[in-house]
Amino acid sequence: MASLSVEEWLADTQGWVEAELERALRAERGHVPAVLADAMEYAALGGGKRFRAALVRLVGRWCGAEDAACSAPAVAVELVHAYSLVHDDLPCMDDDDWRRGRPSCHVRFGEANALLAGDALLTKAFAVLARAQAPWSAPAVLALARAAGDAGMVGGQVRDLGLSGGKVTLAQVEQLHAQKTGALIAVSAELGALCAGASAQRCREAREWGATLGRTFQAVDDVLDVTADREQLGKTPGKDAAQRKPTLVAALGLDETRRYADEQGERARVQAHEWGGPWSAAGLGMVDFLLRRRS
Repeated sequence: MASLSVEEWLADTQGWVEAELERALRAERGHVPAVLADAMEYAALGGGKRFRAALVRLVGRWCGAEDAACSAPAVAVELVHAYSLVHDDLPCMDDDDWRRGRPSCHVRFGEANALLAGDALLTKAFAVLARAQAPWSAPAVLALARAAGDAGMVGGQVRDLGLSGGKVTLAQVEQLHAQKTGALIAVSAELGALCAGASAQRCREAREWGATLGRTFQAVDDVLDVTADREQLGKTPGKDAAQRKPTLVAALGLDETRRYADEQGERARVQAHEWGGPWSAAGLGMVDFLLRRRS
């Protein structure tokens, strides 16, 4: 990435991980009901910035891994992310008919098929890691399970549901975001270090940097829900306020949330700088990308 801008790096990663995802999803298509295979591919392919996969790849490179080693963790984290979006959009959850600029999976395939497609995507993520049969496979499975499960995304979603409709504090929102959004971004960085065979300390540092990026990402997301339109977001804007969701904007207000995003971004810059090495500039570029994104 040293010779590429962060936008070029992300575009390159999109093409790389899209091909890897397609290969993983279609490997067993002949043994999967067609409607299920179609729903899984609809949910996982052809959209998204692939930020989490890019983070796996970036940290992997930073720690000395090649793309071949980063492939399974990058695919696995994108499969988990895709599953989470399918389930988030369901009427019983965030109830959104749009995702990535097109009808949500449940609108296209029905609620039951969307629910099952999400289940299948989540399950396949762990199969991808296990099939890699690498020294890091078991630790990677454990790390991803921790991030996706009751102490991670699922627990965060429960907090989201429980806090919706009432007044929220910054501490409550931070805890929710650390699980619902931050856990998967943090583990993306950790997986990159793991697949490079990095030390336990470096894996921990990677996870901490990812957690800071997660706070930055979600703060910007909360701002965009207020300020962007559907064409920019690819999903319905203004839903957080309409549904009285527990967001940073609800806890702090719009201007303070912008300041919060800048503060977290500066913290992430310091962490990336402290790592040093030829990939430090790429890490700094990733932070800048998060802060200026508009979708």
